[in-house]
Amino acid sequence: MARGPFSRGFFRKLLYVQARFSYLHMKYLFLSWLAVFVGSWVVYVEYSSYTELCRGRECKNSICDKYRRGLIDGSACSSLCEKGTLSLGTCFSARAKSQVYTGSWGDLEGVIKCRMEEAQRYDLENQVEPRKKAAGFDQPSRGTSVEKFREMILDHLKSKVGDQANLADLAAQVLSMTDANKDGHISLPEAHSTWALLQLNEFLLALVLQDREHTPKLLGFCGDLYVTEKVPYSPLYGVGLPWILEVWIPASLRHSMDQWFTPSWPFKAKISIGLLELVEDVFHGTFGSFLMCDVSAGSFGYNDRHDLKVTDARYIVPEAVFQEDIRQQRCDDDRDCRFGADCLTSCDLTKHRCTTEVTRPNLAKACETMKNYVLRGAPPDVREELEKQLYACMALKGSAEQMEMEHSLILNNLKTLLWKRISHTKDS
Repeated sequence: MARGPFSRGFFRKLLYVQARFSYLHMKYLFLSWLAVFVGSWVVYVEYSSYTELCRGRECKNSICDKYRRGLIDGSACSSLCEKGTLSLGTCFSARAKSQVYTGSWGDLEGVIKCRMEEAQRYDLENQVEPRKKAAGFDQPSRGTSVEKFREMILDHLKSKVGDQANLADLAAQVLSMTDANKDGHISLPEAHSTWALLQLNEFLLALVLQDREHTPKLLGFCGDLYVTEKVPYSPLYGVGLPWILEVWIPASLRHSMDQWFTPSWPFKAKISIGLLELVEDVFHGTFGSFLMCDVSAGSFGYNDRHDLKVTDARYIVPEAVFQEDIRQQRCDDDRDCRFGADCLTSCDLTKHRCTTEVTRPNLAKACETMKNYVLRGAPPDVREELEKQLYACMALKGSAEQMEMEHSLILNNLKTLLWKRISHTKDS
């Protein structure tokens, strides 16, 4: 009689265990399926984004087609399109129309940049950074003399940076670069390539600052594709991670990780001095003033000697061009008057047009980028004064012209403080 209830209790427990096991099995099966689904979706989205952003094959085919048709020529054309000694490597494109790749050219390592056509749309960025026309490479026209081409270059430079006294010297440098094969003659295809490159703000800045060594050296070009020297350490600080890890790492942890992978403080001080010198060079420099409209760490890098280099100059634009374009921008509030991440003006609500004066000068934006970078690990005897000067710098408002004395004083004080601390060390 006792065996019956025991058997019923045993089978009841066995059924309960089986039901519990089935529930857990289904639960984990569902979670596994969900994880696979989410992971597959993330992979699909990232792959789609990659194929949209990285169109190097299309860019190369377009350039080489025009080269073979005799529309363009340049020092990199033969290597890219015939010999195959110039090849595209890893894709770093952040936007579909601005293709950026690592590249190898024989024994040289470089960065290859190429423009892609995009659909028509009106916005401030397309005005400040002109879009390549679909027809492309039709200027100068056939029959144009070298002297007429020189006048075209001078007029273009004047429209970009204003009527500077030494523009003729810059135009002469452009003409020298145009003769890519150094045969003493400028062909029409060579002129087509140079004219297309001059439309790009980034290329124009490289020409303006080529003697100051804050921009990578130009190695060659073909049409509006051009090759520059590779900057070994870019961005200014941070660590590159596979995209699958980027998705899951919290922003706060990523910010801390970025600060872990930086050089020693004396080297950071030298790099920071380079950033301050760049601000000097683009403010009332040899060929006019430029506005730095993206002063994030991703726009800069440095070489083995810890010299600062501009790696992305798309948002460093001539002040005259910026003012001319933004005054035509319609607005309803101040947020409509922004170019890049850092160039903001105010909205004149009586006219619904943007004003031309930026709210913060280049120096204030540079100091904001430097603050966490150079304060981390700073020696105790310099940290307090450095922090004080950086915050004074970040507080600068209005255009640099309106506060030229204060602007120059803060910039010189920061450079002196940093240089004085590292000038007697081997790191300098």
